[in-house]
Amino acid sequence: MAPRPIYYDTETTGVKPSKDRIVEIAAYDPEKDKTYCSFVCPEMPIPAEASAISGITDDMVKDAPLFKEVGPAFAEFCSGDTILIAHNNDAFDKLFLENEYGRSGLIIPAWAYLDTLKWSRKYRPDLPRHSLQFLRETFSIQANQAHRALDDVIVLHQVFSRMIDDLSWDEVVRLMGQSDQINRMPFGKFAGKPLSEVPKDYVIWLAKSGALDKKENGTLKENFEKLGLLEK
Repeated sequence: MAPRPIYYDTETTGVKPSKDRIVEIAAYDPEKDKTYCSFVCPEMPIPAEASAISGITDDMVKDAPLFKEVGPAFAEFCSGDTILIAHNNDAFDKLFLENEYGRSGLIIPAWAYLDTLKWSRKYRPDLPRHSLQFLRETFSIQANQAHRALDDVIVLHQVFSRMIDDLSWDEVVRLMGQSDQINRMPFGKFAGKPLSEVPKDYVIWLAKSGALDKKENGTLKENFEKLGLLEK
């Protein structure tokens, strides 16, 4: 039996999990139709650029609980055989969770995870972009307060429900557990094109720009190497 899906999102002081902190965390359990949302005191000032994106200010979190209090409450909400789902989970939200639990001296539960950004890139290569807001527009889902944790969680649930259509959760988990074989270009000017048809000079340009050195593009780089479009 597949784990129970729980959608979640974090808002942070920046993009570096080892340095920055969570300022808001939210989750939605569609099976129980329950939500969880809490501000988190980051014990550091929120940079103006982060506040400009999320709308969360120092004044809003100054009396919020520390993560050492929020962490157990979030774990309780997500207890049981669950799979946590977030957009860009593997390169962002999961890393922030791991750092916050570790920094607070808490043991993070052994959750399973699913990254909907990876799903979109893998199974919707026809789309030119894969941001949550672009997917929301693609599936004609009503706009909300973007970049606030609970609002993004609700939108993500609606978006991903459309993306998987009538697939069972057992099938979703099975598909995401498969080796990530990328056969089509997942982004850029040649998005959707078979990898074998991507011009070699474009592949070389991607490599020189550092795009293929990103963790999430490791499999793409390996596949270009196998096709002879990029030297190892």
